[in-house]
Amino acid sequence: MNIPKLQTIDRVVGVPLCFALTMARKLFGRPLPPGPTPLRNILFVKLAEQGSTVLAIAAINRAVALVGKENVYFIAFEENRFILDLLELVPEENVITVNSQTLTELAMSTLRAVRRMWQLKLDAAIDMEFFARGSAAITFFSRARARVGFHTWYASGPYRGDLMTHRLLYNPHLHTTSMFQILVESLTRDPATLPTIDLAPPCPENDFRQFVPRQGEVRTVEALLPRENGKGPPIILLNPNASDLVPLRQWPGERYVELARRLLAKYPEIHIGFTGGPREAAMIEKLAGQVNSPRCTCLAGKTTLRQLMVLYTLCEILVTNDSGPAHFASLTSIHVITLFGPETPALFAARTPRNVAIWAGISCSPCVNANNNRQSPCQNNLCMQHISIDQVFQEVCRVYALRSSAPPR
Repeated sequence: MNIPKLQTIDRVVGVPLCFALTMARKLFGRPLPPGPTPLRNILFVKLAEQGSTVLAIAAINRAVALVGKENVYFIAFEENRFILDLLELVPEENVITVNSQTLTELAMSTLRAVRRMWQLKLDAAIDMEFFARGSAAITFFSRARARVGFHTWYASGPYRGDLMTHRLLYNPHLHTTSMFQILVESLTRDPATLPTIDLAPPCPENDFRQFVPRQGEVRTVEALLPRENGKGPPIILLNPNASDLVPLRQWPGERYVELARRLLAKYPEIHIGFTGGPREAAMIEKLAGQVNSPRCTCLAGKTTLRQLMVLYTLCEILVTNDSGPAHFASLTSIHVITLFGPETPALFAARTPRNVAIWAGISCSPCVNANNNRQSPCQNNLCMQHISIDQVFQEVCRVYALRSSAPPR
């Protein structure tokens, strides 16, 4: 099931569901005793977007410090558990998945997930989906004694009822990494004192642990790359796709083509690789063909997600729209140049010195945020079109020169 359809279900079904659950809570719910909640285990509810899970690493590590890794659980869509398994943030058996392919599978797998949560007898559940109604309902159905999430005061966000015991204000001026950490830290406070929380904003620098390929994985991926005299040329990757969640994040495909041509003309030693998922392979294959160079290859759909991570360790630079690959690549040694438009790098850019954000900052941007459930009426992403080829080309050249002058890795 695509993201727009899920968003429609979240609005049409989620609003009355959250209202009904709120009424039930007011009639039958019991308040928490004063003081911090004793914790034995913690569940994170983060259904969509693998990329933003990277921004939650510091928050997950804080939960591990509170209750131990074996007592931290996660619920996510099946297609979004990849980064959890890759980084071993929680034990594999602690990841509860929901199948979102069809409406029937979504309903049945959600019921199975709720049953599993009941068996865990959870002390705390943390809703990391900001203002989604579905995640609020799942957090409520978890039966966790403490339920943490953002609450709408005075129409400060989309309605999703009053289902949390620890209600927090969403602060649009703090980086997402910091907001995720605050969600966890609220468990150490008396819920009666919230949303006021006597805590300086956590440093947005995330715990960017390095991805380390397994034995043999590098050779497998190297087989996909050009080799000359047993040695591969420097490779610059271009990722023209963006997730279904916000297709407005796409920089025009023809600009990626022109960028590739300019880079190949300036640097005769480099090779260009176009990347993307299986669903975008045909479109990206067409873009790579338009470059019309034997030094340009389409790698879209030819790697698993884990092999894509290995590929990043073998390449110099990734130019990408604001999407999951920008965050995945930040866990490797590659330099990332991320193009922002509908969202702001101030809140969502990967916090690593190897990431450069380019953002035009026109007056209608950012138009996508937590308070509008990441939906926009825009039909013409001028914010991305205002990012010029010259601007991106110059930044790639600057970073490539920087890497070329650095000691060998």
